[in-house]
Amino acid sequence: MEQTEVLKYVHLNDVHVSLGAKMVPFAGYSMPVLYSNLIQEHIGVRTSVGVFDVSHMGEFVVKGERATEFLQYVTSNDVSVLVDGKVQYSCLPNDKGGIVDDLLVYRWDENEYYLVVNASNIEKDWNWLQQNNTFGVEMENISDRLSLFAVQGPKAIDTLKKLTDLDLDSMEYYSFKSGTVAGIDDVLISSTGYTGAGGFEVYVWNKDAEAMWKAIFEAGAEFNIMPVGLGARDTLRTEMGYCLYGNDIDDSTSPIEAGLGWITKFNKEFINSEFHKKIKENGPTRKLVGFEMIDRGIPRQHYEIMDAAGNIIGEVTSGTQSPTLSKGIGMGYITKEYTKVGSEVYINIRNKYLKAVVTKMPFLK
Repeated sequence: MEQTEVLKYVHLNDVHVSLGAKMVPFAGYSMPVLYSNLIQEHIGVRTSVGVFDVSHMGEFVVKGERATEFLQYVTSNDVSVLVDGKVQYSCLPNDKGGIVDDLLVYRWDENEYYLVVNASNIEKDWNWLQQNNTFGVEMENISDRLSLFAVQGPKAIDTLKKLTDLDLDSMEYYSFKSGTVAGIDDVLISSTGYTGAGGFEVYVWNKDAEAMWKAIFEAGAEFNIMPVGLGARDTLRTEMGYCLYGNDIDDSTSPIEAGLGWITKFNKEFINSEFHKKIKENGPTRKLVGFEMIDRGIPRQHYEIMDAAGNIIGEVTSGTQSPTLSKGIGMGYITKEYTKVGSEVYINIRNKYLKAVVTKMPFLK
């Protein structure tokens, strides 16, 4: 008999069901994909404020005297430039030339860090880090004890300022503070997000999650705050050209091919760094690029990318109809001859070759 996947539930699952959310399996969790209307939710975040429950994400604590040294070895970015209260986007390279996961590294102090990883990779990442922990660092997986709400959009700051004395105005992009929010102690708030619309992410212990959710919605009521599902999260991140693990990056893609050279620092040694250094020096044979549809059509993952003669030159990794731009947009790996901005390519959509053009990302300028 075929085994059915046992889904996990975020702490506020019942809240989402009571709000009428359409729940779908995602990364091993039952997650809200939609509450009302994808375009409304998308535009609500771009123009005002929306809240995503992204409590399925994983969180690990890494501490010890050699914590920095350990993270320098297992991540591609340069951890040594972080100061207390700063966050860094990075990836965990594997030993085969690909990426175990992309992640955020939070620095509490020189001996303690906090890693935020993708839900689908929690176990894989944990095992990989344990396997490479020859530095004697202490690790703790606190994923199941935390809830995470992404409060995103231009009115996110006005919403959250009502709930805390923490100085949110002075927070630089990719920094964090901890303190009291909505009368709840021991909350971490970071100026991060996956939408390109500005905003914050709020980490709260599960016991306080429902109270925090309610407080955020009361504070944002005057801005027509709305809960937002994974559907709009995907269209928002695609408009920004942000990679999604499992679509645009995976165990077989080099960060150099994926346009993540900016988080791949060769002033230090990390796992398999020589391999990626060679790709950088020689130039990758394929690259992840963005494209906009010229002909009407919506590109989807795994659709073929063709040249004018009908030869396959790549594959779509992410694609959607952009609610902001009202046109089809996508990302995909293409052989290097066609990666120049302005190159015309064709997307095979149901056996029709529809014209597209390679463009700079983000799509939303």
